[in-house]
Amino acid sequence: MRPGPPPTGRPGVDRLGFYALGGHVESPRDLIAEIRLAEELGLGNAFLSERLNVKEACSLSGAAGAVSERIDITTAATNINTRHPAITAAFASTMHRLTGGRFVLGIGRGLRPQIAALGLKQTTTVQMEEFAHLMRRLWRGETVRDYDGPLGQFPALKLDPTFDEDIRLGTTAFGPATLALAGRAFDLVVLHTFFSDETTARVVQEVRDAAEQAGRDPAAVKVWSCYATVTDEIDEETFVKKTVGRLATYLQVYGDLLVSTNRWDPALLEEFRRSDVVGELEGWADAVATPEQLDRLRAVLPEEWLDCAATGSPERCADRVAAQFDLGVDGVIMHGATPSELVSVVEAYRAADRVPA
Repeated sequence: MRPGPPPTGRPGVDRLGFYALGGHVESPRDLIAEIRLAEELGLGNAFLSERLNVKEACSLSGAAGAVSERIDITTAATNINTRHPAITAAFASTMHRLTGGRFVLGIGRGLRPQIAALGLKQTTTVQMEEFAHLMRRLWRGETVRDYDGPLGQFPALKLDPTFDEDIRLGTTAFGPATLALAGRAFDLVVLHTFFSDETTARVVQEVRDAAEQAGRDPAAVKVWSCYATVTDEIDEETFVKKTVGRLATYLQVYGDLLVSTNRWDPALLEEFRRSDVVGELEGWADAVATPEQLDRLRAVLPEEWLDCAATGSPERCADRVAAQFDLGVDGVIMHGATPSELVSVVEAYRAADRVPA
């Protein structure tokens, strides 16, 4: 009997992740079932975004930690200026011990309009780097007295003098400044959705180069692709909302940055912005667009931009997710899908490499 084909060598399912409570949700309690199913599937990381409604990061992190045993839990992301730094440090150290070291404190800049509406200043790259250094000092049990620096003025910052906690820090990264920051000062970085393959490979190298220039081991910084993964098993309206609607929303929010990062043609972005359908929208496309408007949005989006995602059959999605690792990433977030929607993709991913269940 001839032996079967050798394994393809694709990374294990534990190198895959998902965003819990993706999109607009009514009940945060849905998180519990999602985390439990994700662990059953063998996924390695549950990422938590934060919205100021029913998706507050500390509450969700605690719930996720309490109902899980193996999966990593990463905030991706919370902001550094919406809580006192000592409170954020204590949140992370509490989660670290609650989960037995499975927690990653992930931070980001936040959406500019939301930060401005809260009466807060926009977070700078310098502040994010300083925050990372300060967190590590507090987790080592240091007392920081008379702090006067990029993060403000604090008479005394401390947690517990007996601490010597090794807590991972993560960040979301988009532009070159944040990518370089991730390489210098963080342990994990989450890239943005709808990056082309060329862009993903390029920015991974930017992170690695920055780490090396800072005297760090480039392989120690774990880079996660955030890769839209939407199978054709869901209904057509939902499929279009999760692909066309989501990309259109990103172009509404920060189209210039996404286009420049991907080195796409800015003239095509201007055509999108000038289209009648975009002018009709009274909010973000993935939240307010009607099915008819989504169809019209699809017509004004370049096909190559929409193709920066895993779509179609579970087998095709699994293959495209696996191909992300060829670009140099350490993990892939299957973005835009719940664990229940990912069951068939994970099964196909395992079957292609004969990975044991």
